[in-house]
Amino acid sequence: MSRPTGRVLTLLELLQSGGTRTVAELADRLGVDGRTVRRYVDHLIDLDVPVESVRGRYGGYRLGPGYRLPPLMLGDDEALAVLLGLVAGRRAGLTTAGHTASETASAKIRRVLPRHVAHRLDALLDGLAFTDRPGAPDAPDADVLLTLADAVRHRRPVSIRYTGRDGRRSERTLHAYGIVAHSGRWYVTGEDAGIGEDRTFRLDRIEDVRTLPGSFEAPEGPDPARRVVTALATAEYRYEVALRVHGTVDQIRARLPVGVALLDGDGPTAGEDRTAERWRRVELRAERLDWLPPVLAALDRPFVVERPAELRDLVAALADRLASYARRGPDSFAGPEPDPR
Repeated sequence: MSRPTGRVLTLLELLQSGGTRTVAELADRLGVDGRTVRRYVDHLIDLDVPVESVRGRYGGYRLGPGYRLPPLMLGDDEALAVLLGLVAGRRAGLTTAGHTASETASAKIRRVLPRHVAHRLDALLDGLAFTDRPGAPDAPDADVLLTLADAVRHRRPVSIRYTGRDGRRSERTLHAYGIVAHSGRWYVTGEDAGIGEDRTFRLDRIEDVRTLPGSFEAPEGPDPARRVVTALATAEYRYEVALRVHGTVDQIRARLPVGVALLDGDGPTAGEDRTAERWRRVELRAERLDWLPPVLAALDRPFVVERPAELRDLVAALADRLASYARRGPDSFAGPEPDPR
């Protein structure tokens, strides 16, 4: 393939990625001048590729609507990246309901690949194992996800039908600031216009979404991801836990990450204070307390439980058990010898 022909095909790939591309951007990507870019565009038009010219300060070139892409051609590395991305997306819950779209996309990609590439990738996927086996994530409906994404981009209010954790159903008007994928689930965060307060909703609990007329202005402040993890850390649960832990932000966050706990000194303006070892206040909400004592033990940092009193009792009980195990000799445990592996 001659160099000019290869560059014309590269230009087509750039235009197929969507949006309007400026002449300067295309010239930089192709390594040519603006006049040559215009000549390559004329080559595509001669081949009946509907390239449109966009005038104005931010003008350039784009593909006309409805243009069908040519048959999919992927190299070994590209195919591997796509298929591994689909596998990782299914495991992380970053797919729509039922995983059907992800599975059919994988099948289509395999069908159009050269046989030797498909066999190599199938061998990899068949022999691929993961160290963890998370439960099936609660995936959102594709229409809900795409409608909300459009509302976020164009700052349009939406009406949602939502089922809360307690099973109660409600209809709300939402000014959606952003969509966030976190720990295998999808969330949308924004202002619940009916009460004038920020709220975070799980997408898999949204039954229906409709775009409403009008628009809104997104407020200044934390980005959508931080809003979601803060909302999860401060959600209403049975217990409100307050601790003081001596350590750096990174030492504490290693066991109590964002989304689990609020931490004094952990924020965009914290600066060098993050690296200082000092007493820091930690607050979190929990439905149960039994998981916290092992986490605090794994911190290996001095800590004080301010509340609740039940947590102090659970920590003391764990400490007594560990101390009793440490005092016992190897002959005090019945049963088979532990596997040295």
